[in-house]
Amino acid sequence: MVLHGHGVRERQVWGPLTPDGEPQLTVVQVRRFRCTRCNKAVTVGPAEALAGRLYTASAIALALALYGLQQLASAAVRRWVSPARVVGATSAARWQTLRRWCRALGTGRLFRGVRRVEGPPRQVAAAAAASLSAYALPSPEPPSLPALAFLGAVHAG
Repeated sequence: MVLHGHGVRERQVWGPLTPDGEPQLTVVQVRRFRCTRCNKAVTVGPAEALAGRLYTASAIALALALYGLQQLASAAVRRWVSPARVVGATSAARWQTLRRWCRALGTGRLFRGVRRVEGPPRQVAAAAAASLSAYALPSPEPPSLPALAFLGAVHAG
């Protein structure tokens, strides 16, 4: 692989910047490279920005922890994590994106460092959040499990 710079592009990432912060829509710059042998493009961005996902890795981990460990309703989790304030009438009581993340965890398509767990969505979310919290770096004052999951998600890949 021989990479050659191919420009910069903007990408949106959604979610809070800290475990107790307000959810935001942030725009980051990602660098593009093109392989001079096979002509494929490669995009390099921050570890927070997961490929094919609008939400940051930390925002997803926080949502999983709030849903699975704290047992919050999916609508409450959405208010904590999503910057979108307009919600359709049919989606007011539930958040399908959260269930999609749980399904992706069950098939191993979300975090490489989290083992697959099958079962009801809350059980999958709780197991994944507990696993992600183990990736958090040690700190002198231990934070809550949702905060640990938020901090560990970047290291779980």
